[in-house]
Amino acid sequence: MDYKDEKIAEAVKETMVIRPPRQLLDTFGATNIGYYMVTSPTYAEMDKNAEETVVRKGRVIASRPRVVTPYYLSRLEGFSNDARHYFESLIQQHGPNVPGIYYTYRNEPGELSIVADPMQLVVDKLNSEIERSRDPLMAIIKGKDDMWDVSLLKFIHQITSHSMRGNIAQMQSRGLLDVDSTGVPIEARVSIEGMFQRVVEGELEPRELKNELDHWGMFEDYQDRFFALFNRTRSGRV
Repeated sequence: MDYKDEKIAEAVKETMVIRPPRQLLDTFGATNIGYYMVTSPTYAEMDKNAEETVVRKGRVIASRPRVVTPYYLSRLEGFSNDARHYFESLIQQHGPNVPGIYYTYRNEPGELSIVADPMQLVVDKLNSEIERSRDPLMAIIKGKDDMWDVSLLKFIHQITSHSMRGNIAQMQSRGLLDVDSTGVPIEARVSIEGMFQRVVEGELEPRELKNELDHWGMFEDYQDRFFALFNRTRSGRV
């Protein structure tokens, strides 16, 4: 294990979710999770008398969980060759159309402050603040100052793991994990219908819809409808 791996492992080990959100990830919509990341400042390792606490406030936006297949993932851009090799191995082991759930996140860092109080006192104050606001989607995380983003990733992994069983059960109850005769999950068809509607309403660019159709290899199935909609959007007659 090299030095970087050791630092990451140390950060993961030291990370603790002091207050998890009271709600899990929504199955059928985005989830907006607020967090306070509390850390001891890096210089505290040299000054043992320092009683300051670094507080980072931010939000993690979890998009609606998507049903995907190894075939779908293998066509996405932005993955390394190693990742694509992994997707290919999934296709060989389980077939190209085995459905799974895919989570995506966006971190929106907020303000950073250094508080002249020991960490436990800071945590107690933050807990009281959250209780007063009654925000069920607010978390407090104790992390590693110089690798706080790794600490945040551990938090994201934990809430995903805790949410997954319920998300899968709710999707199964609606038949969204079923696969049609072409190997496309029902949820993907439902999602595409929603994307068509969002293009009509001006909330989504046509190219995003086309990208999704291309990823599923379904553009030919929808091309007449897509071009009709595209021409209407260009002429302003939607």
